Amino acid sequence: MKNVKFKIQIIPLFKNIFLWALLLPMQLIAQTDSCHIRVSLLTASPGEELYSTFGHSALRITDTVSNTDVVYNYGTFDFDDPHFYTKFIRGKLLFYVSTDSFDGFMQEYNYEKRDVTEQVLNLSCSEKAEIIRLLQKNLSAENRFYKYDFLFDNCTTRLRDLIEKAADDSVHFGTILASKKTFRDLIHVYLDNNDKQWSKLGIDILLGKPTDAVMSNYQVMFLPDYLMNTLDSSSIDGRQLVLTKKKIVDAQVADHGRNYLTDPLFIFSLLFLLVVALSFSKKVLVKRFLIALDGFIYFITGLLGILLLFMWFGTDHGTCRDNFNLLWAWPTNILAAFYIHSKKRSGSRYFTIYTVASILLLLCWFFLPQHLNVALIPIVAIIIFRTILYLFKEKI
Repeated sequence: MKNVKFKIQIIPLFKNIFLWALLLPMQLIAQTDSCHIRVSLLTASPGEELYSTFGHSALRITDTVSNTDVVYNYGTFDFDDPHFYTKFIRGKLLFYVSTDSFDGFMQEYNYEKRDVTEQVLNLSCSEKAEIIRLLQKNLSAENRFYKYDFLFDNCTTRLRDLIEKAADDSVHFGTILASKKTFRDLIHVYLDNNDKQWSKLGIDILLGKPTDAVMSNYQVMFLPDYLMNTLDSSSIDGRQLVLTKKKIVDAQVADHGRNYLTDPLFIFSLLFLLVVALSFSKKVLVKRFLIALDGFIYFITGLLGILLLFMWFGTDHGTCRDNFNLLWAWPTNILAAFYIHSKKRSGSRYFTIYTVASILLLLCWFFLPQHLNVALIPIVAIIIFRTILYLFKEKI
């Protein structure tokens, strides 16, 4: 009889466990799909091309009633615009929000073999409704376009701002920066990971002092990975912002190794050593080559200086202002290039001033308020060395 009683008592227990196990997934679905809407952040890992080096963010809206699964993307622009390059250079290129089916969105990242992580957001019904309302508002013709800013107004910051505006209460964003970092520091991390050292050099030349500002935890979310990681530890009135997180595409791409033989620092250093060695040659052809090289370097640095001034004063690129690369890329060098080996030596005073300024620049290279790429040191050293030979009337 005791065994029978035990069986009778244990049957309801197993029944409760069974029902609990059956209802738990339904409860989880209800949490992630309240009001028949699910909102999630999609974060794509960096790609091979420069434009995709920093990854991408998009917002996924799933409606189980209308059976729609739509991805909203703020990183769209019109490449067919006949004035595309002019607008891009001048910082006037307009980006806009576009929509795509979730399957269509995933096809691209599967093809490019890029990881995609989905974070289902723990939002109330009113917050989800407000996000949809804001998205629809941004899709309208009068609100669709915005002027893209890589650091402060891009496809990732737009999603951060959207979540913040839609929240019923203040969003308390998590802290993920363990130490002080500048915008340039994080940009370098991505360029180094993809071994884009020449792109890194070009970016360091074009981007001025504003890029060396120390970021706040709020500003760090201009990059997709950092928005994703920040949301993991964020909350709205004590409610965790991220409900679930999973990687929906795991490309398992091999890590890029760094090829030092193609590194601009290595190549420019070899060029410096070659120029120094050839400068002591008495061969006529070598002398002519070096004379042409002197003029070429001065001309290029002058042309580059004009470009930097244009990017500073002639465009809307705020990050190109206050550019300390003008300390070695003097715009006047474009004219000096034609006088460095003039028989009249009329430009000796100019070259003396430029050489002294360049030597002082090398001494202060690592102490300036703006980071200057170290790969440029051999180039500046070539100019100094060759100009000193000219000024002291050595046989070059």
